Amino acid sequence: MSRVSERVSEPASDPLPPAVPSAPPVPLVAVVMGVSGTGKSTLGTALARDLGWPYAEGDDFHSAANVAKMRAGHPLTDEDRWPWLRAIAAWIGEREQAGSGGVVTCSALRRSYRDLLRAGHPDVRFICLAGSRDVLAARLAGRQGHFMPPSLLDSQLATFEPLGPDESGGEVDIQGTPAQTELAARRLLDVAEPR
Repeated sequence: MSRVSERVSEPASDPLPPAVPSAPPVPLVAVVMGVSGTGKSTLGTALARDLGWPYAEGDDFHSAANVAKMRAGHPLTDEDRWPWLRAIAAWIGEREQAGSGGVVTCSALRRSYRDLLRAGHPDVRFICLAGSRDVLAARLAGRQGHFMPPSLLDSQLATFEPLGPDESGGEVDIQGTPAQTELAARRLLDVAEPR
């Protein structure tokens, strides 16, 4: 958000024109990303709720075949992932067209996956959740009812490529409380103050 700086000067002979309000910021689409167990869904739902933005759970875009493959303990291939990523990219495009902003979760582990998500979507911001392997493994061991088994953590960590300097967004450490994680994510999105 831009700020108008105050200036003290001698009175001018001509009055200044009235201030023109700046245009409202273009709604962003936040992609909450990271390996399994980082808390993408927890953060994504909290951000969407508190910002009043639409939310989509990235896992819901997977085909039944992808879910079955992961449930059986087999990592997905790029060929498995491309249709899933294209469906998420289409959701991002719909949010931009509606002008609503949005939050979507997606592991987005590789640069090429993120390139697909942001292609033609300049308002995408990546919130990359990161933590140590020990923390992630402990979280996955305590998680119930999810199709992603803890045995796939190492393959995800091996696949993961950190955000590059030209990728909009940043990294948030998951060591803090959910509220601290959300505040750090909101600062990255430049929406730290409640709207």
